[in-house]
Amino acid sequence: MSDIPTSRRGAVHAHVHDAPGFVAAVEAACSQRGLRLTASRREVLRLIAAHGQPAKAYELLEQFRTRHATAAPPTIYRALDFLVRNGFIHRLDSINAFVSCHHPEQAHQVPILICDSCQHAEEVCDDGRVARLIVAQAERRGFVPSAQTLEVHGLCRRCIAANARDITP
Repeated sequence: MSDIPTSRRGAVHAHVHDAPGFVAAVEAACSQRGLRLTASRREVLRLIAAHGQPAKAYELLEQFRTRHATAAPPTIYRALDFLVRNGFIHRLDSINAFVSCHHPEQAHQVPILICDSCQHAEEVCDDGRVARLIVAQAERRGFVPSAQTLEVHGLCRRCIAANARDITP
């Protein structure tokens, strides 16, 4: 993950992937909100942060088992559920994977761009404009949304450049 939002409405800026900093931000958010970040939850969070791109539950389980040999899938799924429910990670339904949230200190819905070639996923920080637009459209239709996920698939800048190099004689 490399790109994340800015404080200026609509501005795009680069996010630096800092796994230890991300884990520390989640620990602080848990402390502020009175949430219990158990050792298992912290370990799964650390694995996702270190992964740097979307991670599947069974990939996380394999990594988790290097330190906890008898760990079972429910351990991972319970930790993932807690982390998603509290907005610390995002679940990418279309590729059945999880990615760290760039702003774990605040609950928010964001569109996520997913590269179909390298699987890189990036939050589009837009101050909640897309989420508000979706909610407004739903309300106009008498629909009450309980959750929303917007995943946009395509090719990232690096893969487009790599494809252009491969095609150019």
